[in-house]
Amino acid sequence: MNNTELLGVLDNIEREKGIAKEYLFKAIESAMSSAAKKILGNKEVEVTAVIDRETGEIKIMSDGKEIRSAELGRISAQTAKQVIMQKIREAERDIIFDDYQKRMGSITNGTVHRFEKGDIIIDLGKTEAVLPKSQQSPKDRYKQGDRVRAYILEVNKTSHGPQIVLSRSDAAFVKKLFEIEVPEIAEGIVEIKAVAREAGERTKFAVWSKDDKVDAVGACVGMRGQRVKDIVRELQGERVDIIRWSDDLREYVKAAVSPAETAEIKIDKEHKKIQVIVADDQLSIGIGKHGQNIRLASKLVGWEMDIRGKEEKIKAIFGDKPLKTDAASKEGSADKAGEEAARVKLTDIDGVGPKVERTLIAAGYDTVEKIKCLTVEDLIQVEGIGKKTAEKIIKQAKEI
Repeated sequence: MNNTELLGVLDNIEREKGIAKEYLFKAIESAMSSAAKKILGNKEVEVTAVIDRETGEIKIMSDGKEIRSAELGRISAQTAKQVIMQKIREAERDIIFDDYQKRMGSITNGTVHRFEKGDIIIDLGKTEAVLPKSQQSPKDRYKQGDRVRAYILEVNKTSHGPQIVLSRSDAAFVKKLFEIEVPEIAEGIVEIKAVAREAGERTKFAVWSKDDKVDAVGACVGMRGQRVKDIVRELQGERVDIIRWSDDLREYVKAAVSPAETAEIKIDKEHKKIQVIVADDQLSIGIGKHGQNIRLASKLVGWEMDIRGKEEKIKAIFGDKPLKTDAASKEGSADKAGEEAARVKLTDIDGVGPKVERTLIAAGYDTVEKIKCLTVEDLIQVEGIGKKTAEKIIKQAKEI
């Protein structure tokens, strides 16, 4: 590479890659100075490489005098090429890093490139990103070449270039999908107040409208539910509950616990605890599959939450002995039956062994009375219980 070619190359790089020519001049001079010291074999000697910015002429100087050597000339040309290539690679990495750092917290698209120990490597075009196993939704199933949409969770600078970490399990992914899908959110008319998510299973989403004429929930659902359907499709069928936010805590809690209908709400402001009382036939709905509904409601509101049926509330106040009214006291046999029902174990139900009992208790169905209130559809949501088993358990419970 002669002097004229060097200047031409640096001009092109500055124009096409955006790397300042002066930055490259200084990098080449520094590398040449180090190379010249090694050739001369004297570390004590001060050696400086100087490139004429107008002509591209390279001089190796020591104590104010130019050192001329055929070997130094060859080294100068090789060093210039190596430094230019290295700086181009570094600059391209920096450009990619800066670009994705600005986009952190947004959604990007890519293609599945390969799999590494459960992680998915995504081709983003100019670079690669990783979708760690911990950031994948349990419903996600991909093969090489599939298109992937994900949330940019982290962007880190490493010696090998930018490391871009994606997520499809973060609650922010759902939030961003709604921002893209719902113009009213993008325009700031509808505000997302809170999101609670258990990836692959269910998301609760609280929204509020700044404009009384715009229904926040309706805007998110869309015409014929199309907007939310598109998001559910992207989430591989994950359930999404859109809830109307309210600055009235009681109203907000009612919405958060839905689809269960609340009968009473007790608020302990000092300890940030809420007790929700529901009708006994609403308890399984309020608890949700494996306690999911009440758990997500608690996350959404930001308070510790406990849910119980009216029967449990009465027992908590008066003990296990059933509360007797005047009419009930005349019917001792009915009281006796109630006491006996309270003492019945789940394993007394035909078809409920110790393993199934543990599963039912974990799902919040810890009494025969609760089982009696369930529908088959409710019970088959419990892991390991099929339709026939559910029908049998409910039938046997009602006969006790």
